[in-house]
Amino acid sequence: MSAHHEEMTKTTPMQVVVATVGGLVAPLIAIFLIIQLVLGIQASHMNQDTDAQSKVVAERIKPVGEVKVVDANAVKVEKNGEEVFNAVCTACHTSGALGAPKYGNKGDWASRIGQGYNTLVKHAVEGIRTMPARGGASDLSDAELARAVAYMGNSAGAKFTAP
Repeated sequence: MSAHHEEMTKTTPMQVVVATVGGLVAPLIAIFLIIQLVLGIQASHMNQDTDAQSKVVAERIKPVGEVKVVDANAVKVEKNGEEVFNAVCTACHTSGALGAPKYGNKGDWASRIGQGYNTLVKHAVEGIRTMPARGGASDLSDAELARAVAYMGNSAGAKFTAP
């Protein structure tokens, strides 16, 4: 056998600590830099108009109708003609959609005013041609519709007296 015997070098505890810390720090720095790279890439792909887009999406997916729970014993506050017009009638009577007489246009309203106030109120309540009954707002009372008819007719030169 061999008489030659090799001895291992002696390591001090300080050398062990330095080697261990050095072996852990390098991978930790690499992991940190990789995370920073990924976050930077994600941030560059973010759209700056997310608030505007979410508002547009919310508008597109909003419900078509609403359910209103009202106490049957609650007092109903009647609307005046202008309030009814602004809430219901303006959709068609401002633009003249589907042949509706435009608000304030004397030419559109002249023949209708000639039919009389009661006839116009009847048409508003029952509907006529493409106009739905009660203008599509079934919760309006006859008096509210009559006020709206007087409001629109008076804007075109009629002298209707609202109830």
